[in-house]
Amino acid sequence: MKTIMLGIGEYAVSNIPGHIIKTMSLGSCVSLTLYHPASRSVGMVHIALPESKINIESGNQLPGRFADTGVKVLIEEIIRLSSLKKKKDLVVKIVGGANVVAASDFFKIGERNVTAIKLHLNQWRLHPVAEDVYGTFSRTVSIEVNTGKVKISSPGRGFWEI
Repeated sequence: MKTIMLGIGEYAVSNIPGHIIKTMSLGSCVSLTLYHPASRSVGMVHIALPESKINIESGNQLPGRFADTGVKVLIEEIIRLSSLKKKKDLVVKIVGGANVVAASDFFKIGERNVTAIKLHLNQWRLHPVAEDVYGTFSRTVSIEVNTGKVKISSPGRGFWEI
């Protein structure tokens, strides 16, 4: 098994059996995962902020950093990898968007990230089939190529799947 680790603003897709895509310590950041069962293709992006207009250059260099550019690049990459014909065949899941620091509640970045991701998914006529969002705790999330399972863990909370 090979694990592809993502940092903030990074994304990856794979259809290689045994691959796992993983990102750690999602606080207000959100992980968007895509799975195409027929081709066993998966993808994940680690989104930090809702809109690239605050820093267009950064959005161009690291499109996964923002919801508007991250959703687009991940969908385009999974379509390319899987030779997907119907977007409705994608299994979409969202994890994260927490408020882990009381002071950050003023900006509600986690909530704004989740809202922005859903807005941009809707433009592609896609909707999450499952989500594990908000709260006050960080999450580590992974998606497996073999099964498309999205696994989540959090310190003191254990492991679960969505």
